[in-house]
Amino acid sequence: MAREIFIRLLGGFSITVDGAVHDNLPAKSRRGVSLMTYLILQRGKAVAMQRLARELWGSRRSENPENALKTLVSRMRSLLNGVADGLGGAIRSEQGAYRWGSLPGVSVDVLEFIELAEELRHSVPETQRWEKTRRVLALYQGELFQSGDMVNGAMQSSWLHKSYLETVYAYVEMLKERDEYNEIARTCEIALRYDDLDEFLHIERMRALVGLNRADEARQEYRLVSHRSREVLDAEPSDALRESYERLADASAELQFNLDAISNELAERDSQRTGPFYCDYSAFREIYNIQYRNLERLGSTMFLGVISVTGQGKQLSDIARESAMAGLQEILRDNLRKGDIVTRFSPAIFAMLLPTVDYGTGGMVMERIEHLFYQEYPGGSVTIQHRICPLGGRPAGNFKQIS
Repeated sequence: MAREIFIRLLGGFSITVDGAVHDNLPAKSRRGVSLMTYLILQRGKAVAMQRLARELWGSRRSENPENALKTLVSRMRSLLNGVADGLGGAIRSEQGAYRWGSLPGVSVDVLEFIELAEELRHSVPETQRWEKTRRVLALYQGELFQSGDMVNGAMQSSWLHKSYLETVYAYVEMLKERDEYNEIARTCEIALRYDDLDEFLHIERMRALVGLNRADEARQEYRLVSHRSREVLDAEPSDALRESYERLADASAELQFNLDAISNELAERDSQRTGPFYCDYSAFREIYNIQYRNLERLGSTMFLGVISVTGQGKQLSDIARESAMAGLQEILRDNLRKGDIVTRFSPAIFAMLLPTVDYGTGGMVMERIEHLFYQEYPGGSVTIQHRICPLGGRPAGNFKQIS
C-alpha cells in the first residue's frame, strides 16, 4: 500500500488518499467509525473486546456482544479497504482484543496532535518549539469528530480541546516576548472560532489590537464578548475582562496622544520647508532604491532627471563652475516642488527624482529650468544639458545640447 493516506478526526471526518477525499464512511457505518476513532485514540494499545463493547454499546449491549463486535470489525475493515487497498489491516486482532496499528504512508491528525502537544509540555529547543507549536495549531481544525456511539467521546474531545488551548496560551506568551501583535491577533481570532467565550483569548486579542493602533477594533471586541456573556451566560463580563479593557483604553489614549504629538511635530517641521528636498548623495541613493522597490506596489511613476553644467567650447574654471552650479541650485529650489528630491551628483551635475511626471511634463520642467538659467547667465559662456528617464528605465534620447 505505497500510497499517502491522511485520516482526519479533528473538526470532521475524512480519509484523503493521494489527494482524493473520502468522507462518507460515517454514513455507511456510524458505529464502525466510532470503533475506529476509539482504537486510534488508544495510540497502539490493545483494547479488550469487553471494554470495546461497553464503550460502543453501553447499556444497549446485545445478547452476544462479542459476535456483534466481530461483525462490526469485519464490516469496518471492508469499508476501509474500499477506500484504500490494505487500509483495513490497521484494525488488528489480538487474543481477545483489537488495536489500531500503524501502516506505511498512513498518518492520523489526532495522533500527530497528541504526540506534539505532549512534546511541548517538556523541554524543547526554541527553534523546534516554534515549529512544533505552529504544527499543533494547524492540526486542530475543531473538536473531535463524534458519530454518537462512543460513551466517553465527549470526555476525549474535551481533553483534546484543552490541550489545544494550552498550546495557544503558550504560543501567545512566546509571541508577546517578540511584540508580534499581528500574529497574536490572528492566533486568538482563530482560537475563538472554537471557544468564543475564552477570556484569555479575548483579552490578548484586545491587547494586540491596541498594540497595532487598532483601538476601535479592540473596543468592538469588548462589546462583542460583553454581549455574548450576557446572552449566553446571563452574566456581566468578569472583573478581569473589565479591568483589562480599562487598562487598554488608557493605553490606547496614551498611544493616540503620542502619535498625534509626533505627527504634529513632523508636520510643523515640514511646513517650514519650501521647494524640493536637498540631500547628499548617500541619502539620495537610499531614497532612489526605496522608491524603485515601491513603484510596482504603489502603482505610481517617478522619473530620474540629471542636469549638467559645461563650458561653451572650453572647460569651465572651478570658480565659474561653482558660480553656475550655485545659480542653478537657486533656480531648482524656486521652481521644483516639495515632493521633488535633489542631490549634487558630481561637481558639475545635479540629479533629481521627480514623482508623478511623464516624459512630456518632465521635459517641460527641464525646459523651464533651462530658460530661467539662461536668463540668469546670458552670453553663451555656460551650457547646460539634461536627460530624463523613468526609474529603472532607459533615458529618453541623448543629452540635449542647449546653446
